[in-house]
Amino acid sequence: MNNNSNAISDPSMMSSDDIRHGFSVAMSEMYQNEVPLYGDLIELVTEVNDDVLNTQPDIKAQLAHTGEIDRLNLERHGAIRLGNAAELSMMRRLFAVMGMYPVGYYDLAPAGVPVHSTAFRAIDAESLNNSPFRVFTSLLRLDLIADESLKQAAIETLANRQIFTDAVVKLIEHFENIGGLIEVEAQEFITEALKTFRWYDKTPVSKALYERLLKQHPLIADVVGFKGPHINHLTPRTLDIDTVQQGMQARGIPPKAIIEGPPKRQCPILLRQTSFKALQEPVSFRVANYTQDNAKNNANTHTEEQYEKGQHTARFGEIEQRGVALTAKGRALYDTLLNKARDQLGATPNESNAAEYYRILEQIFAEFPDDYEELHSAGLAYFYYQPVDEAEMVEISDSDLTAPEAKNVLINLIEKGIIRIEPIVYEDFLPVSAAGIFQSNLQQDKQSRYDGSSNQQEFERDLGANVYNELELYESMQADSLKKCLSSLQNMA
Repeated sequence: MNNNSNAISDPSMMSSDDIRHGFSVAMSEMYQNEVPLYGDLIELVTEVNDDVLNTQPDIKAQLAHTGEIDRLNLERHGAIRLGNAAELSMMRRLFAVMGMYPVGYYDLAPAGVPVHSTAFRAIDAESLNNSPFRVFTSLLRLDLIADESLKQAAIETLANRQIFTDAVVKLIEHFENIGGLIEVEAQEFITEALKTFRWYDKTPVSKALYERLLKQHPLIADVVGFKGPHINHLTPRTLDIDTVQQGMQARGIPPKAIIEGPPKRQCPILLRQTSFKALQEPVSFRVANYTQDNAKNNANTHTEEQYEKGQHTARFGEIEQRGVALTAKGRALYDTLLNKARDQLGATPNESNAAEYYRILEQIFAEFPDDYEELHSAGLAYFYYQPVDEAEMVEISDSDLTAPEAKNVLINLIEKGIIRIEPIVYEDFLPVSAAGIFQSNLQQDKQSRYDGSSNQQEFERDLGANVYNELELYESMQADSLKKCLSSLQNMA
């Protein structure tokens, strides 16, 4: 799988970064028109971010050093849910046009959500800073539907829908054959691709089938019951999620009770997420067995199909605060502490126990270092290494940082202020947090589990490609930064 975002040889071709940026802007405009509260959320997040940058110079400097400051107000992640392998495979090809590749494998079934997932995003630091657009993409686990007749109805319904336009499929094939799109083709691609993610309020299923699917699980009804994988949330990035949570309440935007993820810290780690509660929206269900003959016999009917009114709840607004990416050692500690906190609470975190859950979480996470240099020296997180311009230079050879005692040499240079470390931001997701968001917005507060085990190999077979290992990507980013830092110091000495 090749990333062509910055390697277009033909100057008439648009870079995948630019196509991704154009698509992200167009999707944000579309979603704001569909869900006006999303616009209110963007205004709130922008105000909070501006206040943090104006009052906390250390954070502003950190974002400037990592190249994230210019992307902050552009940053979005969306989420979609697909029904079968054919949809997942074509979606992979669609995202590849925008330089987005599958990163990570997430099994949400043990947390009560019948899907497994990946995140499509850019995979190198420069492309991420050019356009940090991501889409968390889930594939429905139809094998987890216990009712065989319902499972078959779902399979047949999904087999009969086409979520991609003929035009966008042709453009995807053209991109794959030629290696890029010229500007007019890229604009057509964005227009046609957006049709896949739009909200369509007329359903291809009857109300009776929808209600059977809903009873099985609201997410199954959301996937099977509609024309396509409407974008169900679009998430801006904030620098202070606690202030945004309070601001949502003050503006009359109903937030979910719990901020998912780690507790508030001086040095944020991984990902914290909250959202406003899902909207109840009017939909029109297809009347079962209503044929063209029925239409001809009804003088007031001019269409082949007839619909009856109903409601659906799924789309919501989400906010995230991103922290430093953790190493395998750091993730193991995080998972241990999070499980310990949830076990001590003894229930699913919700509105009734929110204060107690936060108290337990902060108490238990006191074990997790809250200082960047300590996180670095303990090997718990990933960092960029950067030379400090005004520091007194020393001669450093390649062997200094490849010898067995290299880590001690590196830590000594950091302590002397010759090398600066900056956190590599976590670009990915957390399965427990994703499940918590899904459950709260699908009116699924109960803690449920599915027995069927998910399988990364089966997911990759349906995807048509292997997913990238996110830890390997962060490891590579850290190693590349050290190499560049060392080269700069050698040239400055």
